[in-house]
Amino acid sequence: MQWFILALISAVCLGLYDVLRKYSVRNNPVLPVLAVSTLSSVLLLLPFKILSATGGLEPTADLYIPGIEAHAHMLLVIKAAIVLSSWIFVYFGIKNLPLSIVAPIRATAPIWTLMGALIIFAERPNSIQWVGLCVTFLFFFLFSLAGAREGVNFRANKWVWSVILGTLIGAGSALFDKHIIAEAHIPRMSVLFYYSIYQFLMTLPLMRILWYPGREREPFSFHWSMPLIGIVIIAADFFYYGALDNQDALISLVSPIRRSNSIISFTLAAILFHEHNILRKGLCLFGILGGIAVIIYGSM
Repeated sequence: MQWFILALISAVCLGLYDVLRKYSVRNNPVLPVLAVSTLSSVLLLLPFKILSATGGLEPTADLYIPGIEAHAHMLLVIKAAIVLSSWIFVYFGIKNLPLSIVAPIRATAPIWTLMGALIIFAERPNSIQWVGLCVTFLFFFLFSLAGAREGVNFRANKWVWSVILGTLIGAGSALFDKHIIAEAHIPRMSVLFYYSIYQFLMTLPLMRILWYPGREREPFSFHWSMPLIGIVIIAADFFYYGALDNQDALISLVSPIRRSNSIISFTLAAILFHEHNILRKGLCLFGILGGIAVIIYGSM
Protein backbone atom coordinates (compact mmCIF):
# COMPACT_ATOMS: atom_id res chain seq x y z
CA MET A 1 0.00 0.00 0.00
CA GLN A 2 2.99 2.32 -0.43
CA TRP A 3 1.34 3.86 -3.48
CA PHE A 4 -1.68 4.78 -1.31
CA ILE A 5 0.51 6.71 1.17
CA LEU A 6 2.33 8.50 -1.64
CA ALA A 7 -0.98 9.50 -3.26
CA LEU A 8 -2.24 10.79 0.10
CA ILE A 9 0.87 12.94 0.66
CA SER A 10 0.39 14.31 -2.85
CA ALA A 11 -3.19 15.24 -1.91
CA VAL A 12 -2.01 17.27 1.08
CA CYS A 13 0.46 19.15 -1.12
CA LEU A 14 -2.28 19.84 -3.67
CA GLY A 15 -4.53 21.30 -0.98
CA LEU A 16 -1.83 23.81 -0.07
CA TYR A 17 -1.21 24.40 -3.77
CA ASP A 18 -4.83 25.51 -4.35
CA VAL A 19 -4.67 28.01 -1.49
CA LEU A 20 -1.37 29.46 -2.71
CA ARG A 21 -2.84 29.87 -6.20
CA LYS A 22 -5.84 31.74 -4.78
CA TYR A 23 -3.57 34.06 -2.79
CA SER A 24 -1.41 34.73 -5.85
CA VAL A 25 -4.06 35.54 -8.47
CA ARG A 26 -6.58 37.45 -6.35
CA ASN A 27 -5.12 40.82 -7.40
CA ASN A 28 -2.76 39.71 -10.13
CA PRO A 29 -2.88 38.69 -13.81
CA VAL A 30 -2.85 34.93 -14.35
CA LEU A 31 -0.05 34.49 -16.89
CA PRO A 32 2.75 36.29 -14.98
CA VAL A 33 1.82 34.29 -11.88
CA LEU A 34 2.12 31.12 -13.95
CA ALA A 35 5.49 32.25 -15.29
CA VAL A 36 6.89 32.92 -11.80
CA SER A 37 5.57 29.64 -10.38
CA THR A 38 6.88 27.50 -13.25
CA LEU A 39 10.25 29.26 -13.11
CA SER A 40 10.48 28.47 -9.40
CA SER A 41 9.88 24.79 -10.22
CA VAL A 42 12.78 24.85 -12.68
CA LEU A 43 15.08 26.63 -10.23
CA LEU A 44 14.18 24.16 -7.48
CA LEU A 45 15.13 21.18 -9.65
CA LEU A 46 18.13 22.70 -11.44
CA PRO A 47 20.68 21.96 -8.64
CA PHE A 48 19.67 18.29 -8.72
CA LYS A 49 20.20 18.20 -12.48
CA ILE A 50 23.63 19.78 -12.11
CA LEU A 51 24.58 17.33 -9.36
CA SER A 52 23.32 14.44 -11.49
CA ALA A 53 25.36 15.58 -14.50
CA THR A 54 28.54 16.16 -12.51
CA GLY A 55 28.48 12.99 -10.43
CA GLY A 56 27.35 14.67 -7.22
CA LEU A 57 24.32 12.36 -7.13
CA GLU A 58 24.44 8.62 -7.63
CA PRO A 59 22.10 7.18 -10.30
CA THR A 60 20.39 5.20 -7.55
CA ALA A 61 19.46 8.35 -5.59
CA ASP A 62 15.76 9.31 -5.52
CA LEU A 63 16.58 12.86 -6.66
CA TYR A 64 18.89 11.83 -9.52
CA ILE A 65 17.79 13.34 -12.87
CA PRO A 66 19.00 11.23 -15.81
CA GLY A 67 19.10 12.37 -19.40
CA ILE A 68 16.32 11.12 -21.69
CA GLU A 69 15.94 10.31 -25.37
CA ALA A 70 14.34 12.52 -28.02
CA HIS A 71 11.09 10.52 -27.98
CA ALA A 72 10.76 11.07 -24.23
CA HIS A 73 11.32 14.81 -24.72
CA MET A 74 8.53 14.84 -27.29
CA LEU A 75 6.16 13.18 -24.82
CA LEU A 76 7.06 15.73 -22.15
CA VAL A 77 6.48 18.63 -24.53
CA ILE A 78 2.99 17.22 -25.08
CA LYS A 79 2.49 16.80 -21.35
CA ALA A 80 3.64 20.38 -20.70
CA ALA A 81 1.15 21.70 -23.26
CA ILE A 82 -1.70 19.67 -21.73
CA VAL A 83 -0.91 20.70 -18.15
CA LEU A 84 -0.37 24.36 -19.03
CA SER A 85 -3.73 24.45 -20.85
CA SER A 86 -5.44 22.94 -17.82
CA TRP A 87 -3.73 25.34 -15.43
CA ILE A 88 -4.65 28.44 -17.44
CA PHE A 89 -8.34 27.58 -17.37
CA VAL A 90 -8.28 26.64 -13.67
CA TYR A 91 -6.23 29.71 -12.67
CA PHE A 92 -8.77 32.03 -14.31
CA GLY A 93 -11.55 30.19 -12.48
CA ILE A 94 -9.75 30.45 -9.15
CA LYS A 95 -9.17 34.17 -9.71
CA ASN A 96 -12.85 34.90 -10.36
CA LEU A 97 -14.68 32.36 -8.17
CA PRO A 98 -14.66 31.50 -4.46
CA LEU A 99 -12.25 28.65 -3.74
CA SER A 100 -15.14 26.86 -2.00
CA ILE A 101 -16.82 26.71 -5.43
CA VAL A 102 -13.70 25.67 -7.32
CA ALA A 103 -12.63 22.89 -4.92
CA PRO A 104 -15.74 20.67 -5.30
CA ILE A 105 -15.66 21.09 -9.10
CA ARG A 106 -12.03 20.00 -9.09
CA ALA A 107 -12.98 17.07 -6.83
CA THR A 108 -14.87 15.52 -9.76
CA ALA A 109 -11.62 15.03 -11.73
CA PRO A 110 -11.35 11.31 -10.80
CA ILE A 111 -14.71 10.66 -12.43
CA TRP A 112 -13.44 11.91 -15.78
CA THR A 113 -10.16 10.08 -15.29
CA LEU A 114 -12.09 6.89 -14.57
CA MET A 115 -14.13 7.37 -17.74
CA GLY A 116 -10.90 7.68 -19.71
CA ALA A 117 -9.40 4.67 -17.95
CA LEU A 118 -12.41 2.59 -19.02
CA ILE A 119 -11.62 3.34 -22.63
CA ILE A 120 -7.83 3.54 -22.74
CA PHE A 121 -6.63 1.08 -20.09
CA ALA A 122 -9.62 -1.31 -20.21
CA GLU A 123 -10.31 -0.82 -16.50
CA ARG A 124 -13.89 -1.97 -15.84
CA PRO A 125 -16.04 -0.65 -12.96
CA ASN A 126 -18.16 -3.11 -11.02
CA SER A 127 -21.65 -2.49 -9.64
CA ILE A 128 -20.34 -0.80 -6.47
CA GLN A 129 -18.23 1.59 -8.53
CA TRP A 130 -21.26 2.46 -10.65
CA VAL A 131 -23.14 3.33 -7.45
CA GLY A 132 -20.23 5.60 -6.51
CA LEU A 133 -20.42 7.33 -9.89
CA CYS A 134 -24.14 7.98 -9.49
CA VAL A 135 -23.69 9.35 -5.95
CA THR A 136 -20.93 11.67 -7.14
CA PHE A 137 -22.99 13.09 -9.98
CA LEU A 138 -26.04 13.52 -7.71
CA PHE A 139 -24.12 15.59 -5.17
CA PHE A 140 -22.43 17.59 -7.92
CA PHE A 141 -25.92 18.55 -9.15
CA LEU A 142 -26.91 19.55 -5.60
CA PHE A 143 -23.69 21.51 -5.35
CA SER A 144 -24.64 23.48 -8.47
CA LEU A 145 -27.89 24.43 -6.71
CA ALA A 146 -25.91 25.55 -3.65
CA GLY A 147 -23.70 27.68 -5.87
CA ALA A 148 -26.75 29.33 -7.40
CA ARG A 149 -27.73 30.58 -3.92
CA GLU A 150 -24.73 32.90 -3.94
CA GLY A 151 -25.20 34.03 -7.51
CA VAL A 152 -23.01 31.50 -9.33
CA ASN A 153 -25.10 30.05 -12.14
CA PHE A 154 -23.28 26.91 -13.22
CA ARG A 155 -24.85 26.90 -16.66
CA ALA A 156 -24.16 30.54 -17.50
CA ASN A 157 -21.02 31.42 -15.54
CA LYS A 158 -17.99 31.34 -17.85
CA TRP A 159 -15.58 30.90 -14.94
CA VAL A 160 -17.38 27.75 -13.80
CA TRP A 161 -17.01 26.37 -17.30
CA SER A 162 -13.38 27.47 -17.30
CA VAL A 163 -12.76 25.33 -14.18
CA ILE A 164 -14.73 22.42 -15.64
CA LEU A 165 -12.77 22.58 -18.90
CA GLY A 166 -9.49 22.78 -16.99
CA THR A 167 -10.57 19.78 -14.91
CA LEU A 168 -11.41 17.75 -18.02
CA ILE A 169 -8.04 18.58 -19.58
CA GLY A 170 -6.39 17.70 -16.27
CA ALA A 171 -8.11 14.32 -16.33
CA GLY A 172 -6.54 13.72 -19.74
CA SER A 173 -3.19 14.70 -18.25
CA ALA A 174 -3.64 12.08 -15.50
CA LEU A 175 -4.16 9.39 -18.11
CA PHE A 176 -1.11 10.60 -20.02
CA ASP A 177 0.89 10.46 -16.78
CA LYS A 178 0.09 6.77 -16.48
CA HIS A 179 1.52 6.26 -19.97
CA ILE A 180 4.75 8.21 -19.53
CA ILE A 181 5.54 6.77 -16.08
CA ALA A 182 4.29 3.17 -16.24
CA GLU A 183 4.55 2.44 -19.98
CA ALA A 184 7.16 4.78 -21.47
CA HIS A 185 9.19 4.36 -18.24
CA ILE A 186 10.47 7.93 -18.15
CA PRO A 187 12.10 8.50 -14.72
CA ARG A 188 9.87 10.68 -12.54
CA MET A 189 12.61 13.23 -11.76
CA SER A 190 13.27 13.62 -15.49
CA VAL A 191 9.55 14.16 -16.03
CA LEU A 192 9.44 16.86 -13.34
CA PHE A 193 12.55 18.67 -14.54
CA TYR A 194 12.04 18.70 -18.28
CA TYR A 195 8.30 19.30 -18.37
CA SER A 196 8.76 22.21 -15.92
CA ILE A 197 11.25 23.75 -18.36
CA TYR A 198 8.89 23.27 -21.30
CA GLN A 199 5.99 24.75 -19.34
CA PHE A 200 7.99 27.86 -18.48
CA LEU A 201 9.12 28.31 -22.09
CA MET A 202 5.52 27.93 -23.31
CA THR A 203 4.28 30.48 -20.78
CA LEU A 204 6.63 33.25 -21.93
CA PRO A 205 5.17 33.84 -25.45
CA LEU A 206 1.62 33.58 -24.09
CA MET A 207 2.43 36.23 -21.49
CA ARG A 208 4.06 38.44 -24.10
CA ILE A 209 1.10 38.23 -26.48
CA LEU A 210 -1.88 38.11 -24.12
CA TRP A 211 -0.85 40.13 -21.05
CA TYR A 212 2.11 42.43 -21.78
CA PRO A 213 0.38 44.80 -24.28
CA GLY A 214 -2.34 45.60 -21.73
CA ARG A 215 -0.22 45.40 -18.58
CA GLU A 216 -1.26 48.90 -17.45
CA ARG A 217 -4.86 47.72 -17.05
CA GLU A 218 -3.81 44.67 -15.04
CA PRO A 219 -0.45 45.38 -13.37
CA PHE A 220 1.61 42.59 -11.86
CA SER A 221 2.74 42.66 -8.23
CA PHE A 222 5.06 39.97 -6.90
CA HIS A 223 3.83 38.00 -3.87
CA TRP A 224 5.75 35.48 -1.77
CA SER A 225 3.11 32.81 -2.50
CA MET A 226 4.01 32.70 -6.21
CA PRO A 227 7.33 30.81 -6.03
CA LEU A 228 5.83 28.58 -3.35
CA ILE A 229 3.26 27.42 -5.93
CA GLY A 230 6.05 25.92 -8.04
CA ILE A 231 7.75 24.31 -5.05
CA VAL A 232 4.58 22.71 -3.67
CA ILE A 233 3.41 21.37 -7.06
CA ILE A 234 6.82 19.72 -7.59
CA ALA A 235 6.45 18.00 -4.22
CA ALA A 236 2.89 16.94 -5.08
CA ASP A 237 3.94 15.52 -8.44
CA PHE A 238 7.03 13.82 -6.98
CA PHE A 239 4.88 11.74 -4.64
CA TYR A 240 2.17 11.29 -7.29
CA TYR A 241 4.59 9.86 -9.85
CA GLY A 242 6.02 7.66 -7.13
CA ALA A 243 2.54 6.20 -6.65
CA LEU A 244 2.05 5.70 -10.40
CA ASP A 245 5.42 3.97 -10.66
CA ASN A 246 4.04 1.14 -8.49
CA GLN A 247 2.74 -1.65 -10.72
CA ASP A 248 -0.11 -2.39 -8.30
CA ALA A 249 -1.52 1.13 -8.54
CA LEU A 250 -4.53 1.83 -10.76
CA ILE A 251 -4.89 5.35 -12.15
CA SER A 252 -8.62 5.12 -11.37
CA LEU A 253 -7.68 4.79 -7.66
CA VAL A 254 -4.64 7.05 -7.42
CA SER A 255 -6.52 9.98 -8.95
CA PRO A 256 -9.46 9.89 -6.47
CA ILE A 257 -7.10 9.69 -3.50
CA ARG A 258 -5.10 12.61 -4.86
CA ARG A 259 -8.24 14.68 -5.35
CA SER A 260 -9.13 14.39 -1.68
CA ASN A 261 -7.03 17.57 -1.57
CA SER A 262 -10.39 19.32 -2.01
CA ILE A 263 -11.07 18.86 1.71
CA ILE A 264 -7.94 20.86 2.57
CA SER A 265 -8.64 23.51 -0.08
CA PHE A 266 -12.24 23.88 1.04
CA THR A 267 -11.42 24.08 4.75
CA LEU A 268 -8.70 26.67 4.26
CA ALA A 269 -11.00 28.68 1.98
CA ALA A 270 -13.51 28.89 4.83
CA ILE A 271 -10.85 29.91 7.37
CA LEU A 272 -8.62 32.23 5.35
CA PHE A 273 -10.99 33.79 2.80
CA HIS A 274 -14.21 33.86 4.90
CA GLU A 275 -16.33 32.51 2.05
CA HIS A 276 -20.11 32.06 2.28
CA ASN A 277 -22.53 29.10 2.44
CA ILE A 278 -19.73 26.87 3.69
CA LEU A 279 -22.01 24.36 5.45
CA ARG A 280 -24.25 23.78 2.42
CA LYS A 281 -21.33 23.55 -0.01
CA GLY A 282 -19.38 21.44 2.46
CA LEU A 283 -22.15 18.84 2.64
CA CYS A 284 -22.18 18.62 -1.15
CA LEU A 285 -18.38 18.31 -1.24
CA PHE A 286 -18.45 15.43 1.24
CA GLY A 287 -21.20 13.82 -0.83
CA ILE A 288 -18.97 14.05 -3.90
CA LEU A 289 -16.01 12.63 -2.00
CA GLY A 290 -18.31 9.98 -0.48
CA GLY A 291 -19.20 8.83 -3.98
CA ILE A 292 -15.52 8.66 -4.84
CA ALA A 293 -14.90 6.67 -1.64
CA VAL A 294 -17.54 4.17 -2.76
CA ILE A 295 -15.66 3.84 -6.05
CA ILE A 296 -12.44 3.14 -4.15
CA TYR A 297 -14.20 0.60 -1.89
CA GLY A 298 -15.55 -1.17 -4.95
CA SER A 299 -12.01 -1.44 -6.27
CA MET A 300 -10.50 -3.11 -3.21
